[in-house]
Amino acid sequence: MSRPLLAVLAAATLVAAPAAAQEGDDTARAVFAGGCFWCVEADFDKVPGVLETTSGYVGGSLENPTYRQVTAGGTGHAEAVEIVYDPGRVGYEELLHVFWRTIDPLTAGAQFCDVGDSYRSAIFPLNPEQEALAEASLEEVAARFEAPIATGIEEPTTFWPAEDYHQDYYEKNPVAYRFYRWNCGRDARVEALWGEEAGGLGIFEGRS
Repeated sequence: MSRPLLAVLAAATLVAAPAAAQEGDDTARAVFAGGCFWCVEADFDKVPGVLETTSGYVGGSLENPTYRQVTAGGTGHAEAVEIVYDPGRVGYEELLHVFWRTIDPLTAGAQFCDVGDSYRSAIFPLNPEQEALAEASLEEVAARFEAPIATGIEEPTTFWPAEDYHQDYYEKNPVAYRFYRWNCGRDARVEALWGEEAGGLGIFEGRS
C-alpha cells in the first residue's frame, strides 16, 4: 500500500494555521527534512532533550500548502519536521548527528521509497550558528562517503504545519506506520549506510 493512500485513508485533510515554536531562554528550534515526516518525527521524539516535534512543509513560496499540493510537486516545499528542544540537554550539533544517521544522504530528490523533490533531505538552519554547525557536519559526512552528498543546506522559509492527521501519525496509526516504514526499507537502508552508528541511536522500530 502506498504512503499517499495510507494518508488518504487516515483522515480527511484538515489545514492547520501557520505557527512556529518561539525560541526562549530554555528552548531552541531546529528544522530538518528527511523524507517522510512521519518517520523523522518518530525518530526525533526518541531523542532525550527533544520537547516537541511538528510535521510540516518548508522551503517553498506557496502559502499554507496542503499535503496534496506539496507531494504533487511544483511548490518547492519539502516535508520537514520542526523540533523544539532543550539546549541544556541536547545541542544542535547532536541533533545533526542524529539527523544524518537517520537518512540516506546519497540520494537526490528522494528518500527511500518516496520519490520526488518534496521528499528531498535538507537542513534548514535558523541562525548563523546553526548554519556553521550544519556546514561543518556536511563536510564530515562528505569525507566518509565516496559518492557525493545529496543532502543540502537550504535557506528556511515559513514553516507550515501539516494537516492534523499527519501529526504523531506513528502513535495514532501504529500498525499502518510500522508497515509503511518496513515496506519503504528505511531502517534497512540506514543500517546499510551507517551500521552500528545508526543502530546505537535506539530509534529503529523495535529497537528502542
